[in-house]
Order: sequence, then structure tokens, then C-alpha cells
Amino acid sequence: MTISRLSRKALAIAVAVVALAAAALLLARPQPFESAVLGADWECTQTAFVLTSCAPRLREEIPAVETSRKDAIRQTRG
Repeated sequence: MTISRLSRKALAIAVAVVALAAAALLLARPQPFESAVLGADWECTQTAFVLTSCAPRLREEIPAVETSRKDAIRQTRG
């Protein structure tokens, strides 16, 4: 009987550890949110309701190489 009790206890501990690890992973995942103070040009994330970080939003810009290539094609045709 001691083996059966030990197995059940070990199984219960393992299930509890897995459940706590899953909860910790869900809380630690960065969540994006809008900051009314910084405005629309900033992108902020909050991790585990404690750590908050903000960075300027990246704008998609056309690289200079592609721009010059498109301009060169238009100039030769026209």
C-alpha cells in the first residue's frame, strides 16, 4: 500500500507543478496595449503585470535600393 500512496502523491505533485508552470507561462507572456500618454507612435507591452516596455512603432519604409531601381526603370522608358 505504501507504493500506491507514494505514487498517488507523486502524481498529485506532478500535476500541481505542471499547472503552476502553465499559469506562470500565461502570465509571463508579453501583452500589447495602447498607451494614451505616449500616443499612437509608440508600441507598449506588459509582462506579468509588472514589467512594461515601450518602443517607437516601426514604419515601413521603402529601401533606397528599390527606390533607385524603380526610378531608373521609369527614366529609361520615358
